[in-house]
Amino acid sequence: MSELANLAKFVTGEASFSKSVVVDDGGALLSSSGLATAARRLAAELKAAGITPHEPVVLYISNHPQDLIGFLGVWLAQCVATPIHVVTPNESVQTLISRLGARAVVRDGHVEIISTNTPPARPLLIGAALIVFTSGSTGQPKGVVISHEGLRWKLQVLNRLIGLTVDDVVVVPLQLTFIFGIWVSLLCLMSGSRLRLLPRFFTVAVADNDATVLAAVPTSLRAMCAELSVATVCVRTILTGGEPFGPALSERLGSLLPDTKIFDLFGLTETGSCDFCVKPADQQVARGTVGHPTDGVEYRIAEASDQGLRPGVGELLVKTPAIMMGYLDDTDQTAMAFSDGFFRTGDLATVRSDGRVQLIGRSKDVISRGGNKIGPLEIENLFSRHEGVLAALVFGVPDDRLGEALHVMVVARDEALSELDLRDWAKDRLERFKTPDVFHFVKELPAGRTGKADRSAARMSLLRSSSQ
Repeated sequence: MSELANLAKFVTGEASFSKSVVVDDGGALLSSSGLATAARRLAAELKAAGITPHEPVVLYISNHPQDLIGFLGVWLAQCVATPIHVVTPNESVQTLISRLGARAVVRDGHVEIISTNTPPARPLLIGAALIVFTSGSTGQPKGVVISHEGLRWKLQVLNRLIGLTVDDVVVVPLQLTFIFGIWVSLLCLMSGSRLRLLPRFFTVAVADNDATVLAAVPTSLRAMCAELSVATVCVRTILTGGEPFGPALSERLGSLLPDTKIFDLFGLTETGSCDFCVKPADQQVARGTVGHPTDGVEYRIAEASDQGLRPGVGELLVKTPAIMMGYLDDTDQTAMAFSDGFFRTGDLATVRSDGRVQLIGRSKDVISRGGNKIGPLEIENLFSRHEGVLAALVFGVPDDRLGEALHVMVVARDEALSELDLRDWAKDRLERFKTPDVFHFVKELPAGRTGKADRSAARMSLLRSSSQ
């Protein structure tokens, strides 16, 4: 029996979690006993359909209790859960399903067989719990394979760190397609806390109920700070991550909610999330850093003198028992992601005199927009398919609300092409959070020394023009 199949049994009522209740935004309730019954039924459906251990099974996610039934049922069947949001454009969904070779999907807690073809044998998936697709700089989402053992280990670390209890009501407006939303929800079930899932962030949902804990990305917290109703927020704890928290937001929240404990957590999907933490007591002294490593995490700063960086600055490398098993069907990219057993995060960092790690920037091109990591090449490739587009270049620009806004430079075939044309064309082909915030129509793309289109040059050109 796999680690998380055991965890599924532990969570679904075969242990002491009778008090745990899952709630969605419409008021639907699901007790531990109901969760257990539905998960066991789903596992039986998968087995009856001939789905075998270690197969990938697609879960359509809508941030409702049925999503948790899906995860637990798939694990009870010893399969690999692959979450995809229900609003993902069909073209993208079919591409991912084709890559997986999946023959079963779970929708609203029930199994649908979509293929009779047996998926390819993948030794990598033996012992795997999750395949989480994340954007990367290769032009297509990367399938991060996470093990049962690693995820369970991480949950135990976070349980000790955060200390949720059976008396907590935890509000989670985080999509369960992302590792942040997944681990918070599982931690609630492990702790016997009451979990309230939301399809998106509402300040009123935090302010006008008995919530004690809020899990949210900094973008949502910035929106909350801008609303008057923040004065009625009474949560005792805020868990945040997915993008830089920032000194200004830390100070603002500390002023508005002085009695609320804030855990600022930093990590990647590939490392199991939450590799570093700024604890509540350190929020003032640690502002501008990601704090110290969490239990069991090792790190290095890999300086590279040939990159022209100042001494002490280099790429942040992380080693942890929760490290990914690899990228799905991509041994080359998996090998390049590691250095001597440490994962190469692509983030430039340094260590302050007080021992806390401070991020300097990213050596990779991945954009962090509202807590979502977005690979620019994927979006460039899409817009380049439009018959009216000669070339496209996507890059991130610092933004007070989103952390980074998504900009795209477009070289059009003729002047008749408009931003509205492109937005309308992309709406059924591109997930909403990947849709550019700003379009720039230019005659040619900025080029670097090699003659290739240069994202950094595009970003700096825009920043210079905006400052004049």
